[in-house]
Amino acid sequence: MNSPANTNSIERNILINASRERVWRALSTAEEFGTWFGVDLTGQSFTLGQRTRGLMGAGCGHDNLWFDVIVERLEPQDLFSYRWNPYAVDPTVDYSGEQRTLVTFTLKDVPDGILLTVVEAGFDNVPAHRRAEAFQMHSGGWEAQLKNIARHASA
Repeated sequence: MNSPANTNSIERNILINASRERVWRALSTAEEFGTWFGVDLTGQSFTLGQRTRGLMGAGCGHDNLWFDVIVERLEPQDLFSYRWNPYAVDPTVDYSGEQRTLVTFTLKDVPDGILLTVVEAGFDNVPAHRRAEAFQMHSGGWEAQLKNIARHASA
């Protein structure tokens, strides 16, 4: 968890009652990721070093905004990470000049299933005028998204 002094990274985890293979597929298959995350990634894939981009879907509160990531690491059934611009929700702003945060998902076998951990790091590099809001929104956002993937992978 975060200490009050840590505003550079967010860490959340959830126990998922599913196989490692199932959780990995939900994370690493772009179209399936899009299903639980709320983004249209139809026909796309997550490829090391490549960009994956799609529109956020209805009902997520960020309709018609872009999910735009660059895949950093893919270690099958262990780790998946990407970089993105956190809380890039103003369609009139060009975020391309900002440093991206790093989102890392890791899987760990535990007696009742898979412990999925997500860490988003690099908020100290987000421009000061939007850093606190991005950090706050993603803190709650990751809690919701982990519940989404747990429901999806356990179904």
